[in-house]
Amino acid sequence: MTRNSDDRRFAELLHHRRDRLAQGDPITPPLVSAATYHLPRVDQGGFMYGRMSMPTWEEVEAQLAILEGGDCVSFPSGMAAISAALFASVSAGKRVVLPSDGYYTTRLFAEGFLRPFGVAVDYVATTAVEAADFTGAGVVYLETPSNPFLDVCDIAAVAARAHAAGAVVIVDNTTLTPVLQRPLELGADIVVAADTKAPGGHSDVLFGHVATRDAAVLQRVKDWRKLSGAVPGAFEAWLVHRGLETLEVRMERMCASAAVIAARLAAHGRVRGVRYPGLAGDAAHAVMLRQAGGFGFLIGMELESAEAAERFLAECPYLARSTSFGSTHSAGERRARWGDAVAEGFIRLSIGLEPVEALWAAMAGALER
Repeated sequence: MTRNSDDRRFAELLHHRRDRLAQGDPITPPLVSAATYHLPRVDQGGFMYGRMSMPTWEEVEAQLAILEGGDCVSFPSGMAAISAALFASVSAGKRVVLPSDGYYTTRLFAEGFLRPFGVAVDYVATTAVEAADFTGAGVVYLETPSNPFLDVCDIAAVAARAHAAGAVVIVDNTTLTPVLQRPLELGADIVVAADTKAPGGHSDVLFGHVATRDAAVLQRVKDWRKLSGAVPGAFEAWLVHRGLETLEVRMERMCASAAVIAARLAAHGRVRGVRYPGLAGDAAHAVMLRQAGGFGFLIGMELESAEAAERFLAECPYLARSTSFGSTHSAGERRARWGDAVAEGFIRLSIGLEPVEALWAAMAGALER
C-alpha cells in the first residue's frame, strides 16, 4: 500500500468527537437506539423521529465525511445507497450510463426499476467509458476498479466529459474505500459505497453511504432516505463506527499482503490471467498510480477450469468461501457461478489479515494439490 500523504484525516477520524466532549462523556460514541424523542415543540431542532435521524448515525456520518471529503448520508446496505443516489439523480427521458462489467446487482436494479420508469439505460465497459458518447446522459455511473475484473478508468477525465454533456457523475468506490481513493476530489458529484465490506470489516453488518459536496444533492438523498424509509439501525451504525476506527491499519496490512500474493500468483505455473493493479504490467497500473493512494486488497486469478478453481478453494484452509470481500479473513469465490462475464476458472480473492507467509503457504499447497 502506498500511504496517502494526508495522514491527518485518519487522526481526525479517531478524535472527531473531541470538541463536543464534556466532563464524564464517553469517548466512544454511545449506542442510541431510540425511535422517539422528547418533542414538546417541532420548531427548535434536535432529534424528532428515528426515520429522520439518530445520534449514532450522525457519529458515523461524521467519520465517513472526514474520509470522503464531503457530507455523507448512511443507509442500511450498499444497494440502498446506490438506489438512493440513482433515484435522486435520474429523470424520465434521460440516459443512465452504467458499467457493463461492474457489480451485477446495480444492473439488475436499473433493469427492474429505472427502465420501467422511462429511464434509458446504456452499458459501457469500464475500459471504454473514457471515449463513450454521453449525449443526452443524465447520469454517468462508474465503478473503478470494477468488480470483479479490476479494470479502471480515469475518473477526472470521465467527469470532465460527463459534466460537459450535462451529466451527474456517480462513482462506486467500494473496492478501494476512501482510504485509497477519493472520487469527490477527482471531479465526481456523488460517491456510493458498501460499508458492509472493508469499513465494517468483520462480516457482521450491512451498511452503505452516499457522499457529496453538493448541498442540493445531499438534501435530495436525505429526503429519499426519510420518505422511502431506507434507514439503518443504530446498532449497525455503531458496528461500522467500530470498524472505521481500525480501517486504515487494516487496509495497510491487507494491501501489503495482496501485493506479495499477487506477485507470487503471477509467477506460479498453474495460475494464469492474474489481475492486480499493483503489478507493474497490469493494464490498470498506470491509472491507479495517478488517482489512488494504493492498489487495494482484491486479486483476480484464473485456473484452467471451473473444477480446478473449485478444488483450489476447497483445499485452501485460509480462504473463506463467501460472496463478499474486505473482511479480516481472506476469501475466494469463483465468480462465473453468478453469471459474471469472466472465464469459468476465474477466482476473485479478497486478502485479509492473516500473516502473509502462512496464507501463501496454504494457497501454494492448495494449488499443488
